[in-house]
Amino acid sequence: MTVARSLGDAALGLEARAVRDDHLSLRLWLRLLALATQIETQIRQRLRTQHGTTLARFDYMAQLHRHPQGLRMAALSRYLMVTGGNVTGLTDQLAAEGLVQRHALPDDKRATRVSLTARGRRVFEGMAAEHEAWVIALLSGLPRSEQAQLHALLGRARIGLAQHLEKQESPE
Repeated sequence: MTVARSLGDAALGLEARAVRDDHLSLRLWLRLLALATQIETQIRQRLRTQHGTTLARFDYMAQLHRHPQGLRMAALSRYLMVTGGNVTGLTDQLAAEGLVQRHALPDDKRATRVSLTARGRRVFEGMAAEHEAWVIALLSGLPRSEQAQLHALLGRARIGLAQHLEKQESPE
């Protein structure tokens, strides 16, 4: 049975843009995009309904959790791939809720380091445990061995893309 017949038109999403005559690489890209979008939609919805938060806030807290000593706001902005203004807005909200704290840096009066508070760490760890369980459940349609195989294949695809881009950028 094909994916289109299994999912139906309503659930096919971005993959519906492809037709059988399209190059396999295009169909693969659309399938990856559709799957990622479907999973992200579910995660966003569950974070909102079960924790009253957004994926942006979750990602922000995840970065700080990975860096217990805290991060400069500029570094946090780079890690999250968002503007400094977005980070400032999230920091203001999370600080007001007692989840993060700002620290002045003695060596640079213009820079600020942000870290999770003890409460912020507890709140994030609860959300992160649920997040992990959601992702495991959402991908449970593939046995673990196939997940490992897909993970390896996608890693090879990323390396291949990096090499392709490197060749394009290097002067000949």
